Amino acid sequence: MLNGAVLRNRYKIIKLLGSGGFGDTYLAEDLGIPINPKPKCVVKRLKTQNLTDEQLEWVKNSFEQEAVTLYNLGNLHPQIPKLSEYFQVGNEFYLVQDFIDGDDFTKIITPGKKFPETTVIQLLAEILEVLVVVHQQNIIHRDINPKNIMRRRLDGKVILIDFGAVKQIMFQNSGQTSLTMGVGTPGFMPLEQFNGRPKLASDIYAIGMVGIQALTGIEPHLLDDDEDGEVMWQNRVNISDRFAQVLTKMVNRRVTQRYQNATEALQAIHLLNQPLAPTILAVPIPHQNTTAALALKSFQFEVVTVNATGKITSRQNREAKYFIEDLGNGITLEMVQIPGGTFMMGSPAEEAGRRDNESPQHQVTVPGFFMGKYPVTQAQYQAIMGNNPSRFKGESKPVEQVSWDDAVEFCQKLSQKTGRTYRLPSEAEWEYACRAGTTTPFYFGETITTDLVNYNGNYPYASAPKGLYRQQTTDVGKSPPNSFGLYDMHGNIWECCLDKYHKNYEGAPTDGSAWLSGNDSDSQLLRGGSWLYLAGYCRSTNRYGYTRVNRSADVGFRVVAVAVA
Repeated sequence: MLNGAVLRNRYKIIKLLGSGGFGDTYLAEDLGIPINPKPKCVVKRLKTQNLTDEQLEWVKNSFEQEAVTLYNLGNLHPQIPKLSEYFQVGNEFYLVQDFIDGDDFTKIITPGKKFPETTVIQLLAEILEVLVVVHQQNIIHRDINPKNIMRRRLDGKVILIDFGAVKQIMFQNSGQTSLTMGVGTPGFMPLEQFNGRPKLASDIYAIGMVGIQALTGIEPHLLDDDEDGEVMWQNRVNISDRFAQVLTKMVNRRVTQRYQNATEALQAIHLLNQPLAPTILAVPIPHQNTTAALALKSFQFEVVTVNATGKITSRQNREAKYFIEDLGNGITLEMVQIPGGTFMMGSPAEEAGRRDNESPQHQVTVPGFFMGKYPVTQAQYQAIMGNNPSRFKGESKPVEQVSWDDAVEFCQKLSQKTGRTYRLPSEAEWEYACRAGTTTPFYFGETITTDLVNYNGNYPYASAPKGLYRQQTTDVGKSPPNSFGLYDMHGNIWECCLDKYHKNYEGAPTDGSAWLSGNDSDSQLLRGGSWLYLAGYCRSTNRYGYTRVNRSADVGFRVVAVAVA
């Protein structure tokens, strides 16, 4: 026991909070902070008994890597405790994290207590909204259960604690085989995780079981399985068929039949809510449990269609709904309502310039959402991030020289500022929004010209003539929009999507969600082409892999807002 001990001349241990197979957790005071009373923190000591010198060295290296991962996670989302320090004393390893003043869910979801369907849906949404950020980093929590979910007393927010990554390191060197023990909690741990092969979808199983416990009042390990190994729970509750279908998919015994990540699961949960009225967006207000209805405005615009030579053959007037986000100091963000629908994703075999990674064509159904009218501008990026990294300066030009990680951080800070959930679009959402009901290579028709799109005009498409090569970005909104009212979906800058890059669509989601698992490389997905690239790269279906930490003067992004009823 460490009670009363002072570690590194800084962390004074107050009491033991808990002890498990992988270590002990203590409440401590941080004596290094020059204020009184001293702030509290949590110190975790990992058990390393009975390890050989070789195992200990491996644990040390892996521990440091995973500690950095936990540190980065705490900085990515305010509902994940921050890791302030990690260190080694002798053969013992320590983590120091924020102390969360609140109650874990073992005190809320108690045996015998049944929660109503609407409450459980809201609870699952809250957990998944935090987990989306984790899964976007391709990190598996590994131990989601009521003990590791907290309700913070200060603001009522859900906090996700005690990630299992470090536990996995200790387990791998514990001398136990994966068939005798998995890292996780019985009842919340699916078969593949028990066998030592956790996936992002393993976390979805665990969250589903949290929901089932809240509905039934029965701890998951006390529920029976049917002859196929599926958990038997529906006979104990009275809920809607739609919610039952979502939960059943979340806890499917077969990992391939579940939602593959938190983004997919969250979209399914959101669809359980009543659909939006045509002119109303339901907007969550930060730090409150109420919802404000924001009336949508309308705007009119002209859509043009061209033939294979680039000649305009028709002009049509259209109208779309949108709302305006106030970013402060006169800077706004316009978000256009994109209706849900079904489309064929990918290019047909006869499309000129197509590549193998655009196949096979497959039908995708996309729920409704809101998308930025333009790519994020330099003024908008400056308003949220406090800097402007762009090479081609101009407040109304798209921000560029941002990495995929920068774009994700922008979405997170925008979400925190507004209280709405902003993120990058999934690849399916992007193509669906770009096409806007068209099946041609471009939303303009069979080709594009540099009068319509900013690309390298030395390399035209189809029978279009050569055009300008501007060698830089232009102000957003200079190109005509598509039928949804979105501008600059072709050319100007590449746009980041949530998805990992895959070499084709074999196994791709068909529900509009992002494809975050099983990627063929460490690259993220870019869409739309840019000022630097030839016309064929600006097609609606063209896909490009891009390392997430790279920054380029022709790569930017636009944002999506999730519609919540």
